[in-house]
Amino acid sequence: MSVAKPLFEQVILPHPAKETLPTMYDLPSEDPEEPGLPDEFHLWQPQLCSETFRPPNYESERVFVASDLNLYYDPNHTAWYKRPDWFAVVGISRFYQERELRMSYVIWQEEVRPIVAIELLSASTRDQDLGYSERTGEAPTKWEVYEQILAIPYYVTFDRVSNELQLFQLDGGSYQPQTIDNSKFWMPELQLGLGLWLGEYRGLNRLWLRWYDQQGNWIPTEAERTELERQRAEQERQRAELERQRAELAQQRAEQEHQRAELAQQRAEQLAERLREMGINPDEI
Repeated sequence: MSVAKPLFEQVILPHPAKETLPTMYDLPSEDPEEPGLPDEFHLWQPQLCSETFRPPNYESERVFVASDLNLYYDPNHTAWYKRPDWFAVVGISRFYQERELRMSYVIWQEEVRPIVAIELLSASTRDQDLGYSERTGEAPTKWEVYEQILAIPYYVTFDRVSNELQLFQLDGGSYQPQTIDNSKFWMPELQLGLGLWLGEYRGLNRLWLRWYDQQGNWIPTEAERTELERQRAEQERQRAELERQRAELAQQRAEQEHQRAELAQQRAEQLAERLREMGINPDEI
């Protein structure tokens, strides 16, 4: 009687698997058929951009931000799309037709182009994101769509491995690389700037892309705003407690002064009584 062999046999390695088998860097999360699919950084970094993107010259209800959402750009080829890691549109409802969450962004319906797009570079998408690749079919490249078809005013790329930030601004119909001072770049149309912030987000301390205001202050995240409100409330509570203690101290001092005055009056009355007993008129002293 033959014994069926197991489908998988355990392989005994001379060294621990963590030392000999492929690492995370050897086994990337991206699908070869669709490079650029989100890894953790491609999820967290867009979330930080969304949390801190608060242009003061637009009401929050007239700002739409998205990450990894299909952006359809050609009414003559309705199946063509690009998928920015993050983009923002201002002056439009943050809801589709004022009432629904968007499943995609269709430019011929929305009729408002994004004002800024961000791509987070990876080995498989670097050439596409930086405009080095050429068309492999009828559809235009990502760079051509952003620059020539949608004419997005600002295009940003960030390489998290080298921490290289590049920013391109549309000028005369083509993207021109911009000088970035102190890892920051101001966008006057938004009254916001984008820069590299060294800090902790979701427990990870590293360089992150983040928006800042006209005073150069980093726009706080939801968690930071909550913490700031908690700190303000605690400060108010401490101030109120200090005022209460000061009021109590003032009241105690007033009571002590009152008691001292009463005691002085009692002593004066006692002295006057003794003088009268001695036949001396206290008013004549």
